[in-house]
Amino acid sequence: MIYPIVAYGNPILKKEAEEINEGEDIQKLIEDMYATMDHASGVGLAAPQINKGVRLFVIDSTLMLDEDDEEKGIRRVFINPIILDEYGDNYGFEEGCLSIPDVRAEIIRPEKLTLEYFDENWNLKEEEFSGMTARVIQHEYDHLEGILFVDYLKGLKKRMVKSKLIEISKGKVSTDYRMIYPLK
Repeated sequence: MIYPIVAYGNPILKKEAEEINEGEDIQKLIEDMYATMDHASGVGLAAPQINKGVRLFVIDSTLMLDEDDEEKGIRRVFINPIILDEYGDNYGFEEGCLSIPDVRAEIIRPEKLTLEYFDENWNLKEEEFSGMTARVIQHEYDHLEGILFVDYLKGLKKRMVKSKLIEISKGKVSTDYRMIYPLK
C-alpha cells in the first residue's frame, strides 16, 4: 500500500514518536513505507510522514551517490533508533523533504554518527555511519523527534520560506505523489 505523505503543518510532524513494542509484527508497515518512499522518489521516509507516530524510518542512500563515490549507500529500515554520538567535521548540504515539497535549504550536520537500532528481524545493532548515509539518517531521525529541516533555519532564511510553508500546508503545491494537507 502506498500511503499519502503528510504535509508541513500537520501536528504529527512536530510530535516525538513513540517506541514500537519489541517483537511487534511491523513487516507490512515496513514494506508499505519502502513502497511509499520509492513511489515518491525519496531517499528516506519516517513513519510520522505517513501519519504513524512510531519510531521507524526507512532509507535508501544509494540514490544519493554516484558510481565513482567511495561511499556505498544502504537501503535499510531502522526501528526504535537512538543516536549515541555525532562527530566529525560539520558540513553543509542542501536538504529537502517529501513533507515540504519545493523547499530546499543548506543544513549543517556532523559527518558521522553512531546509531543503535533494531533491524526488521528485531536484532539489536550498533553501527557507525558517515557521509550521505549519516545525513539521511540524521534527517529521518529528526522526524522521530518532531524536528523538521526548516527548524534549523534562522533569520532571513527562515522568513524567506515562511510563505512557501503556509502555501504547502494549504495544498498549494504540486507533487507526483498523494499528500494530506492540514489546512486544505
